[in-house]
Amino acid sequence: MSGTTPGRTRRMLRALGVATSLGVLAAACVTGAGSPPPPAGPDEKTPAPPPAAAGPPPLEIDGRYFTAGGKPFFWLGDTAWALLGKLDREETVRYLDARRAQGYNVIQTVAIFPQAGADRPISGDVGSVDRHGEFWDHLEFVIDAAAQRGMYLAIHPVWGDKQTGTVVRESNAGEYGRFLGERFGDRPNVTWTLGGDHPADGEETLWGNLAKGLDAGGATQLTTYHPQGDQSSAQWFAGAEWLDFHMIQGGHCLRYGVRRELVESTYGARPVKPFIDGEPIYEDHPYCWKPEKGFSTAQDVRRDAYWAVLGGAAGHTYGAHAVWQFNDGGSGELGARGSWTDALDLPAGKQMVHLRDLMTSLPFRLGEPDQSVITSETGSGADRIVANRASDGSYLLVYTPSGGGFELDPAATEGMTRVQWFDPRTGEYRNAKASGGDGQASGGDAQAAGGYEPPTDEDWVLVARR
Repeated sequence: MSGTTPGRTRRMLRALGVATSLGVLAAACVTGAGSPPPPAGPDEKTPAPPPAAAGPPPLEIDGRYFTAGGKPFFWLGDTAWALLGKLDREETVRYLDARRAQGYNVIQTVAIFPQAGADRPISGDVGSVDRHGEFWDHLEFVIDAAAQRGMYLAIHPVWGDKQTGTVVRESNAGEYGRFLGERFGDRPNVTWTLGGDHPADGEETLWGNLAKGLDAGGATQLTTYHPQGDQSSAQWFAGAEWLDFHMIQGGHCLRYGVRRELVESTYGARPVKPFIDGEPIYEDHPYCWKPEKGFSTAQDVRRDAYWAVLGGAAGHTYGAHAVWQFNDGGSGELGARGSWTDALDLPAGKQMVHLRDLMTSLPFRLGEPDQSVITSETGSGADRIVANRASDGSYLLVYTPSGGGFELDPAATEGMTRVQWFDPRTGEYRNAKASGGDGQASGGDAQAAGGYEPPTDEDWVLVARR
């Protein structure tokens, strides 16, 4: 496997052995949400755990991207930080079924979470964990319920923010990691996310100890680190053997220049690893936590997603402000409004599947950011136009986030048989009309002219294919 270190290779080989021994069912289409067995409906108020072996194969690393069962895997995640500490089993099933139906295949959540009224499985620090407590049985239920739906859980062992140095320390992180590895380390549909909205400055050893504990406990899964807003795990752990893929946090302010730098610097980090924006701007979030400035829109959310993926990310994570905290209605934490059940139907939350479907309709692992194909101004801020091109020239994607037109180098679309506009709101295509041509057949005048104007002043993706 390209881009692996010896430590990661050992974990992946163990993961493959576990998957084989359990007879894990590979999803029919692991590039997207997959086609797992039908979800088990709630059984009265306490749904029974689904069979542990019915689920997707373990995630692996192949260069800049993920694979599962030897097939390309596009990460489409949802932030559900308070899931384990707030929802009962019936509510959990309702949530998982809703997100599965919307095309999500990864759920990011937290074991020891200090916000939003989530129950914590400890009374003191991570050394006080009751290894046989009901919480860990509940976590097993959630892992199994996700597995039956073809979904992965990306689990934070502990939320770093406001708990690092007290709840989790260098002295106890390793033993806590060992417990988690022994209890959950053979579950194919689990990955681990260290950190938790927290910079790692001066705490690299602490998180390294937790990762080593997971490994010592027999954990076979991939591991990453979730930093604070405007940060990347590559700032501290670019060469860390235990870190399999990078995570950035684009954050909840409209700092477009910072976001661009995060994406570009993490893509450029060495050695090469996949990366995900694990916390972009949440839908219906007050800008920079100040409701008087307004709330984020579906277009804000789509911008972050398409900028990241066309910038080289191996997928994307979505978030709804009322959902991550499972707000019951009214005013929630940090300016959240409304109920989590209503927020499951926010527009961008239902539109993320179109990004996944677009990318998995292409050999997306060949894609590379390539601004050189755009010969006109690419704009800046909210209007920045970005391009991604297959290394073999088989496709070209250009995202214009505010309806701005652009010109392309004719060589970039030479030999393309289809040139279309893709609507990120609906997933529909329409023919692209360039200056002097219609974008059809072998290109013709459309290719020679090279100028494209999107159908409306909303965001669009130009898709050219051979």
